[in-house]
Amino acid sequence: MIAPLMVLALAAALVPTTPIEPGYWEATDRVLSPIQSTKVERRCIAAKDVAKFMSCYINHHYRCDCPDSAYDDGRIRFRGVCIDNKGARVGIEGDGAYTRTTLHMSARVSFKLAGLPIIGRASTDARRIGDTCPAPAPKPPAAPAPAP
Repeated sequence: MIAPLMVLALAAALVPTTPIEPGYWEATDRVLSPIQSTKVERRCIAAKDVAKFMSCYINHHYRCDCPDSAYDDGRIRFRGVCIDNKGARVGIEGDGAYTRTTLHMSARVSFKLAGLPIIGRASTDARRIGDTCPAPAPKPPAAPAPAP
């Protein structure tokens, strides 16, 4: 009787914890130091983007590599380096918590500015606000070409 229970327990341990659900999300990103700022944005998170959203991704200006990252059992952790298009490096590490419809992450970043080491802190609080994303806004019509 004990053997079947052990097999079931082992099988349950091997099943990955479900990450956040894809859908329409609202995220509040805060830079806490060295200069404070807050940005609230709504974004569509497709199934293919879930892992990226739950990792060390900074923004589209940076390419990030965080080989030491994981999310499991409602906890997130990551550590790595992000590089901008000019080659500037930003060390990043963080942790947080999530449910299927909420996410909180805190991060610490380190970089050099004019040769001086700078340490910064940032956080993201996000919540899922819908199953589907709104249709993209229509593009304004092109301006007519000038007359010859």
